[in-house]
Amino acid sequence: MNISFIDSVIIIIYFIAMAAIGVYFSRKNTSTEEYFVGGRSFPGWIIGLGMVGTSISSVTFVAYPADSFKTSWIRFIPNLSLPLVIILAAFVFLPLFRRTKCLSAYEYLEARFGQPVRFYAASAFVISQLVRISLILYLLSLLTQEMTGLDPILSILITGLCVSLYTVIGGIDAVLWTDVIQTIMLAGGGVICAAAVIIKIPGGLGEIFTTAWQHGKLSFSEFNHGQYSQLPLGFSLSQKTVAMLLIFGFVNWLMEYSGNQTVVQKYFAAKNMKEAKKALWITLGSSLPIWAFYMFVGTALYVFFYCFPAQQANEILNGDRKAEQILPFFILHYLPSGVIGFIIAAALAAAMSSLSGGINSIATVSMVDIYKRYLVKRKDDKHYLYISRAIATLTSILMMLGAIVFLYSKTRTLQDTGMAIASVLSAGLVGIYMIGFFTRLCDWRPICIGILFTIFFTFWTVLSQYGILPERFMVKFDLYYTAIVGNCVMIITSLFFSFVFKRKTPLEPSLSIWTFSNKLSVQELVKS
Repeated sequence: MNISFIDSVIIIIYFIAMAAIGVYFSRKNTSTEEYFVGGRSFPGWIIGLGMVGTSISSVTFVAYPADSFKTSWIRFIPNLSLPLVIILAAFVFLPLFRRTKCLSAYEYLEARFGQPVRFYAASAFVISQLVRISLILYLLSLLTQEMTGLDPILSILITGLCVSLYTVIGGIDAVLWTDVIQTIMLAGGGVICAAAVIIKIPGGLGEIFTTAWQHGKLSFSEFNHGQYSQLPLGFSLSQKTVAMLLIFGFVNWLMEYSGNQTVVQKYFAAKNMKEAKKALWITLGSSLPIWAFYMFVGTALYVFFYCFPAQQANEILNGDRKAEQILPFFILHYLPSGVIGFIIAAALAAAMSSLSGGINSIATVSMVDIYKRYLVKRKDDKHYLYISRAIATLTSILMMLGAIVFLYSKTRTLQDTGMAIASVLSAGLVGIYMIGFFTRLCDWRPICIGILFTIFFTFWTVLSQYGILPERFMVKFDLYYTAIVGNCVMIITSLFFSFVFKRKTPLEPSLSIWTFSNKLSVQELVKS
């Protein structure tokens, strides 16, 4: 479908505005401190909305309505663990990171465990994040093709170049300010879609809730063989349950807020501890309502097409079409020109927010944890700023090439393989940070042994998924829980070997909640 002239103008204006923000902030970037953390001067509300924009991504815009349209609200369950993680982040992770004056989350790991652990974590982050942003850009090309008829490669190049431009030249300032705009657009796009559905349905909002409740669409139920079955509450490694999905969400959000550079970098960018904590509360207060709202959009669309049947909607419910097509289908066929352009721009914003944060964080880690730490140690700051922009440019190019590779893969195998590689390489990172924060045990030796055990375990689960292993050696639990079990393997193995390889020196202050002190910064410990 070709979109109207006014819709095209709106989308073009959006791209120009994002690029202009990058150009505007490029003048401020005269040091790596400004380029990576904005001079540590941002207020909490900007940081908070930036975190929301980065974590929500295009998954919220497309996948959440798709799930609730076709099944129920199961996808929302893991998000209910976010409040507990935010509390831990505010009172444990944030104070430990903020008082270190670092640029990277992995500088802490060297001070706590040694160089090998820092190098492993930094390298794993760069690879897994590059796979992630390539996949997001690929999925965005499919969404754009569905909504505009634009060639997917052209979509990859246009979006990739725009994101690259404002991220490479504008640094973290451009990333955070565009995140704010994109988060607002994402929320606004959802409101417009929901309002259009409510207005068009006879009986409005009341009819949506009544019909959805009668059809089991507001429940936490699995949809199998044409009927709903209530999700069990208890613990199980062989099936999805409410408790296990909450634990799954808890582990994922722990990784996000304890060791993910895209989030931790924003801790450093806040102008003080109070503003950094405010950012976390804003993130919590914004994320859950936005996720719930987009789940509601999918439920409302189910009721809409129940009242006004359409062949495409029925084919989605029957499994003949992908569920992710439902929101684009509604936007293109039931919304007026002008509104369509804004919604498409909101969809672009959802993805571009994640892409810009990913590019900037990869550049930060590559510079601070690899290039400056191991390759070129004694250059002036102008050199490192130049190389930072070069790394961000290279990351952008690799992101676009990765998206094109995903596009031309004939099956999902390549996508699954890419995500599996990232999963193997980042095995056990949550466990490493939890040992660092909450214990006095371990140096680099038991942690490295734990990493090897965890990589072996994760690799085993991947081989089982592809059916490569004999039946008796295959994983006997739901692969959805690989991260949970893998981090347990990391913690148990490392703590066990910590009694075999005992620390040779006492744990320095400021590195654990049990020894916390302002005596030394992490950077001073690394230098020593």
